[in-house]
Amino acid sequence: MTHYDFKGKTVLISGAGGGLGLAAAKRFAEAGANLVLTDLNDDTLKPARAALQEDFPCVFLAGDVTEEGLHSELAAAAIEQFGRLDIALNNAGILHAQGRLEDMEAETSRRVLEVNVLAVLFAMKAQLPVMRRQFEETGTGGVILNTASVAGLIGAPTLSVYGAAKHAVVGLTKSAAVEYARKGIRINALCPAFTRTAMLETPLSQSRHGPELAEKKLTSNIPMARVGEVDEIVQAMLWACAPENSFYTGQTLALDGGLSAG
Repeated sequence: MTHYDFKGKTVLISGAGGGLGLAAAKRFAEAGANLVLTDLNDDTLKPARAALQEDFPCVFLAGDVTEEGLHSELAAAAIEQFGRLDIALNNAGILHAQGRLEDMEAETSRRVLEVNVLAVLFAMKAQLPVMRRQFEETGTGGVILNTASVAGLIGAPTLSVYGAAKHAVVGLTKSAAVEYARKGIRINALCPAFTRTAMLETPLSQSRHGPELAEKKLTSNIPMARVGEVDEIVQAMLWACAPENSFYTGQTLALDGGLSAG
């Protein structure tokens, strides 16, 4: 496993209470970073507090990512506590139950789009001015990594609204990357396939076919015939944010076992 040095860097992570967000927070902390972490409420932030609060420099701020004001508060907290905002992982997201597009309820669709798209837009609106000013004042801007999905690169039958949301995140990422490339800010999208987190394990465990058969069916179209592991995805997240990759922007980092190539 490659080890990166993020000593003195301030990293903001949404969806930090579990899954990829919490795993990334741990790795960044171990690599020397300061952390600003958010999740929906104090209860969902408890795992992050328990894992990180005593040993690493952290700020915890609970809130709904669909509320634009939260993102201004997070950026301000990074500056107030640590003096900079170097890296933002806009990672919070939700999935909807599989089903036909014609059966999707308006309320569910609206919430999926708000959490997966508007929240990323609101986050970037708060983060970009901070990073731009840093570049103007110090010559060093920042990095934004938006968690999209392989569903943002290919069709996602029975997950149409989720797929549409993740396509939007990819488009937003690419447009912003071009717009801010000369302002010292790199912006990329992470596009994992099915990854072994609670978001995947819960529906697998509830499948009427049983978790093993459900996972086998789920991975039948993946050339590598398996799901991704959290450590694999987090390693790529650190790589994308590392200063050594300063020429990498506007890209979709697909971690999908070859699914999008097939």
